[in-house]
Amino acid sequence: MKTLVIEDDPQTALYVTEGLQTHGHTVCWAPTGTDGFEQARAGDCALIIVDRMLPGLDGLTLVKSLRDINVHSPVLFLTTMDGLDARVEGLNAGGDDYLTKPFAMSELLARANAIMRRSQMIGAMQSRLRVGDLQMDLLVRTVSRDGQPIELQPQEFKLLEYLMRNVGRIVTRTMLLESVWGLTFDPHTNVVESHMSRLRAKIDRGFEADLIHTVRGSGYVVRAD
Repeated sequence: MKTLVIEDDPQTALYVTEGLQTHGHTVCWAPTGTDGFEQARAGDCALIIVDRMLPGLDGLTLVKSLRDINVHSPVLFLTTMDGLDARVEGLNAGGDDYLTKPFAMSELLARANAIMRRSQMIGAMQSRLRVGDLQMDLLVRTVSRDGQPIELQPQEFKLLEYLMRNVGRIVTRTMLLESVWGLTFDPHTNVVESHMSRLRAKIDRGFEADLIHTVRGSGYVVRAD
């Protein structure tokens, strides 16, 4: 399990890293908010431990930015900023828990384990996605509509999963390039458009109502009208 520690104080980062590694975590360290955001945006962290006061990008903005691009890795704020208002700010920004410094490693580990258990339970409950009569099983990697199986290529499956996780929301070409293809730049190709065309042919052709819609000038949206 990969844990990302975003902490600008090297001594604190080392203390947290060694404590987590002792209990089986694979730990990455980012000394600035900007570095932390770049490492976290892939969405492959089992846990993110983040300070609030960071160079480059503060902790609150970092977490809000991750949530805005649909990165849902669980977050534990670890900070000197105490008080009810500070805790509420952290949780409202998208944090899952809030621990103040100084802290005991035993409490940090207990909170980290509790957060990850909750995340795993939620992930298990979300192993099936549904929009109207379209169903996706993330465990066995199958898709069906109105009971009819639909064969998708791996990238088509990933694209549809992203759309279904954002049902009712407009997703832009840039969002798809970053989240589905892992590109932080525009390659100036029609990779999104070509994959979307093939996906729509498989998902909507032959059915009474379309589920994948183009929003002119904005992007795409999956919805059951």
